[in-house]
Amino acid sequence: MKFLKLLLLLFIVQTQAQQGGMWIPSLLKGMNETEMKNLGMKISAEDIYSVNKSSLKDAVPQFDGGCTAEVISPKGLILTNHHCGYDNIQSHSTVENDYLTNGFWAYKMEDELMNKDLEVTFIVSINDVTSQVLDGVTSIMSEVEKQKKIQENISKTNASFKKEAWQENRIRTFFEGNQYILFIIESYKDVRLVGAPPSSIGKFGSDTDNWVWPRHTGDFSLFRIYADKNNRPAAYSKENVPYTPKHFLPISLDGIQENDFTMVLGFPGRTQEYLPSFAVAQIQNELNPAKIEVRDAALKVQDGFMRKDNAIKIQYASKYAGVANYWKKWIGETMGLKKSNAIAKKQKEELAFQQNVIKAGKQVEYGNLLSDFQKNYIDIKEYAIARDYFTEVFLRNTELLSTAYKVYQLEQVFNTKGEQAFNDRKNNLLASLKDFYKDFNPTVDEKVFEKLIQIYATKSPKQFLPNNLTAINSATLASDIYKNSKLVNYEALTKLFSGDSKTILANLNQDVGYIFVKEIADKYMKEVLPKFDEINLKNIALQRSYMKAQLELNKNARIFPDANSTLRITYGKVKGYEPKDATIYNCTTYLDGVMEKYVPGDYEFDVPKKLIDLYNTKDYGQYAENGKMPVCFIGTNHTTGGNSGSPAIDAYGNLIGLNFDRVWEGTMSDINYDPSICRNIMVDARYVLFIIDKFAGAKNIIEELKLVHPKKKSKKRKSINN
Repeated sequence: MKFLKLLLLLFIVQTQAQQGGMWIPSLLKGMNETEMKNLGMKISAEDIYSVNKSSLKDAVPQFDGGCTAEVISPKGLILTNHHCGYDNIQSHSTVENDYLTNGFWAYKMEDELMNKDLEVTFIVSINDVTSQVLDGVTSIMSEVEKQKKIQENISKTNASFKKEAWQENRIRTFFEGNQYILFIIESYKDVRLVGAPPSSIGKFGSDTDNWVWPRHTGDFSLFRIYADKNNRPAAYSKENVPYTPKHFLPISLDGIQENDFTMVLGFPGRTQEYLPSFAVAQIQNELNPAKIEVRDAALKVQDGFMRKDNAIKIQYASKYAGVANYWKKWIGETMGLKKSNAIAKKQKEELAFQQNVIKAGKQVEYGNLLSDFQKNYIDIKEYAIARDYFTEVFLRNTELLSTAYKVYQLEQVFNTKGEQAFNDRKNNLLASLKDFYKDFNPTVDEKVFEKLIQIYATKSPKQFLPNNLTAINSATLASDIYKNSKLVNYEALTKLFSGDSKTILANLNQDVGYIFVKEIADKYMKEVLPKFDEINLKNIALQRSYMKAQLELNKNARIFPDANSTLRITYGKVKGYEPKDATIYNCTTYLDGVMEKYVPGDYEFDVPKKLIDLYNTKDYGQYAENGKMPVCFIGTNHTTGGNSGSPAIDAYGNLIGLNFDRVWEGTMSDINYDPSICRNIMVDARYVLFIIDKFAGAKNIIEELKLVHPKKKSKKRKSINN
């Protein structure tokens, strides 16, 4: 009954339409549907999510575990971002056959390229299982035991919930552990590359334009899902056939205008909208600056090599983009938090929260939440900083160190689980590292190591640094390790891994690279991580209570669950914005802007000759708008990482664009959504069609699609009615 009341808070109808929020598609009826119709939506909540008939959710799978895609043809053709398909495009690229630079188009199905380990996942149904997961949990006092019981209940519910043999159950937590939802999913593992524009289109503007507006990037790529003869998931086989979707998205040729309704379906990764002010202050002032500094140093080294050597440019293209993406995001996020006075805003909300606690007579339950938060964030500060420096230097941005850490974990497996577990993990590790070493460049990585170890030795909290980092010469250390460690190439590593476990471990502990990492990792694992986890577990419990209290005490508040890589819908309008004084941004960009940015030969702003010719002749076909070629547009949809590749859908349920970014001033929307400056960036569907048709000449792809004119039909309908 209490949980029913909690859910009812999500359906309070307000008179004014709200923009912002990431909503669960199965819970749109009521308040959300009314708001969406007030904003201009013409379809129903049932058209978006239904278990009894095909609906929009059946056309929107998760792509490769971290992006979103949409089905756009009855033959399983899917559209996602160029940067989401980047790894797969790169894997097929060589210096001689460079699909990153030149693009790739399959003019018949036999030419489509298989991609190892790529899969797309559809949501079949969404089911509330809160009562099953929390059964017997409330009476447990220990947070550790409470989490253990929850995991036991999740495993039990996953195993018992009815599904088909080829489907899978996944349970995710919502509202910080106050609600649990089970998703029945289907994952297709034969996904083939169909088309990708050259990077000069798909990545136009590259890192300079990343996270900013105005934008002129044709950030898209095309894949096709294949299934067995029964239309069910199957591993790659020549016998597989194109997947027949339950629903696919028609594509609108009518385009967009300011204030048009738009919604985005997708799988947003993670937001933290309900953090206390103490946490936001720590992110803004301590953690983001530390991570930015490390990545800034790594990127400068990699960029220097990539600009001089095309082979390195191909080798590092995907890795560099991955590092740069969140480096720039954290810079914008920090800037946005300061600009929007997020800390002060949180403090004001917390004052109101305390007053509500007193007014409701809930001091015993909730009166100490904020003071406990304050103490915990003071206590965790040094451990959190040390953790971020270790993660950024050793796990993410120095490849030899991240490899050595995986090997270090292998030794821990032997110490805790024995010989058999060691051998199993060893074999899996060797198999995974084979592909890794294909794109590993020790010359580049040595210089990254040199810069990042210096930062780690001087900026990470001193009390957590081992003896091997005192008074180091990072250049000498780097030279010694990269010259003598067997972790530098795959052949030497496989030899190091030959023999029984004792022989392998003995040899490892004589390797200069491994010895270096092991001493630092030991210190981190013993003195940093346990204490961080201990305090963080307290914060997890506090955050759950804080969320429960807000739902309970703020009955008229607009409260949506934080993103957690599950299917969500966000809705708003196409709209420009004013990021600062005397600066006004329109909502649409055109191909004219591409030509204005054009720098011949530049790796970020070069333009293919054929695109220049199409521009000069204005050969835009049916995709133009008043003689101009639209490229991108922005809206008030509340998106984050994971929404890359998400469909932008119009009022009638048609595809109008492809989400790929946010404006720099609004990247703090993961923590503090501000409708005045938070905008998502979408490539216009007409630009996608124009590139496929006019630039690539892939008529075979265009012929698969359903192109529609919903606005013209609507006007005609109104005219008939009048």
